[in-house]
Amino acid sequence: MSKVLVIESSARQQGSISRQLTDDFIVQWKKVHPADEIAVRDLAQQPVPHLDETLLGGWMKPADQHTDAEKAALARSNILTDELLSADVLVLAAPMYNFAIPSTLKSWLDHVLRAGVTFKYTETGPQGLLTGKRAYVLTARGGIYAGSTLDHQEPYLRQALGFIGIHDVSFIHAEGLNLGAEFLEKGLAQAKTQLAEVA
Repeated sequence: MSKVLVIESSARQQGSISRQLTDDFIVQWKKVHPADEIAVRDLAQQPVPHLDETLLGGWMKPADQHTDAEKAALARSNILTDELLSADVLVLAAPMYNFAIPSTLKSWLDHVLRAGVTFKYTETGPQGLLTGKRAYVLTARGGIYAGSTLDHQEPYLRQALGFIGIHDVSFIHAEGLNLGAEFLEKGLAQAKTQLAEVA
């Protein structure tokens, strides 16, 4: 049995294509892996605060010097990091906002990319500690950006995930969603076909 962690980041609860892709992924995955445990964290319903001095204090100060706020920030980061550490498969639902990922997803990454926990510094440079995990990134895009210089989602997420040791990353893009009914239908159909294949 594997553990699957799904991270939702769309600001919309209704009419969200990335959430639709996530729902489809879960249905397809359960058909093939009925014993797997699937946990969903919704960053719109449970926002993660931006990285700030309080969280940095929780990470860097000795425990006996923590303020109450730093203790709470560290506890929150630990919960998010523990969820990621225990997962075998990570699913990121990432609509494209202004050519990049939602700020909520960036905040989540800022909480889980932690020196000494998910990566470490060595004499030869940083080394990711989360080897052996797989990741799937489900994107929803109004235009068509895959492979272009305007795509700041895929390169960034590959870099961030690779930094912590997750190199087996598959991207499923639903693109052209705002270019008319024909593009919308085609983009969704292609994404759903890929979802079935990866499951």
